[in-house]
Amino acid sequence: MSAKKSKPEKPVEGRFAYEGLERVIHEKARLGILTSLVANSQGLPFNDLKELCALTDGNLNRHLAALEEDGLVATKRLSGAGRPQTVVRMTSTGLRRFQQYLSVLEQVVADAAEAQRQAAAAQKSGQPAVRWSGA
Repeated sequence: MSAKKSKPEKPVEGRFAYEGLERVIHEKARLGILTSLVANSQGLPFNDLKELCALTDGNLNRHLAALEEDGLVATKRLSGAGRPQTVVRMTSTGLRRFQQYLSVLEQVVADAAEAQRQAAAAQKSGQPAVRWSGA
């Protein structure tokens, strides 16, 4: 009596494509900038943001320009007694998109944890950990 082999499950098309991981946010420095700003809703002075993210003036300026162009952050130049100061804050659009991004990132973590759990279970049972479809 032979055991009937089950057909491998067909993977969902693009299941792990994670379209919600926006390239403008996903870059390491920009992710740090946005995380710093979400923790400081009133905004941060340029130099504080530079220190928090361990960036140079030029790098921070370049990343802020990309984030501002996409409507995620806004900068304001304040002048008063002493030197002028640039303050950076997250826009409401930026906050909404960052929260959506985090939801997708949480799904990535959950999927990776589940894949590891399945691989460990398959290894224990002697089954292949990965099911390939196609040729």
